[in-house]
Amino acid sequence: MLPKKYTKLAIVAGIVVLADQISKALILKFLPYHQNIPVIKGFFNITHIRNPGGAFGLMANMNPAFRTVVFLFISSLAVGLILYFYHKTPNSQPHLATGFALIFGGAIGNLIDRVRFGNVVDFLDFYLGNLHWPAFNIADSGITIGIFIFIFHLVFKKLPE
Repeated sequence: MLPKKYTKLAIVAGIVVLADQISKALILKFLPYHQNIPVIKGFFNITHIRNPGGAFGLMANMNPAFRTVVFLFISSLAVGLILYFYHKTPNSQPHLATGFALIFGGAIGNLIDRVRFGNVVDFLDFYLGNLHWPAFNIADSGITIGIFIFIFHLVFKKLPE
């Protein structure tokens, strides 16, 4: 039986991974590559995009074999670090633990894509006029929310040692 702290990690990260992978499976099955479905005209589309790079397409133009090795290494290292930070987070900081669990789930969700496809499936496309935020997915959302929680703790609360 997992300690309560790790049960929380499994549940939060599991929800992120499950929602991420189900949403990506639906995109892959029902929306052709580079096609979109307008949801809120002039603001939000569901768009099938593949990102071979990192955040904001970082390193997308590198040699594909090298890029894959780099991202698998970085993703694996990040997963390990997040597990370490989660382990060190005291029970008195449940919100910080939740933030790390969100980051962990998001990292796993995108790592699954990199192993399966060599890239990440993105589909949430927000924009105003011709100004587009880079498309992202549920895993990216978990990572972003988790990072904001971490930054909040970094700025306003004492972090665990």
